[in-house]
Amino acid sequence: MSEQNTSNKLRVLLPHWIEHNNNHIAEFRKWAGEARTDSEQEIIQLLEKAISDMGEAGKSLCEALEKVGGPLASKSEHHHHH
Repeated sequence: MSEQNTSNKLRVLLPHWIEHNNNHIAEFRKWAGEARTDSEQEIIQLLEKAISDMGEAGKSLCEALEKVGGPLASKSEHHHHH
């Protein structure tokens, strides 16, 4: 695959990965809140660490998207699920 094709593919994939990552963070936050009601401190701490780690991953994904030129404008929204 040429460098141009790789960049274009990443410009499509990275926004999807960023959105997917953000959805996971939201779900982790929801369950950390549920665990709070059960006083599961160790679980809460681990979920909060996962939220923080995924937040860092999201920053890296956003930076990568910026470096490849931002998202490609598409005529139709097409999502690939893996």
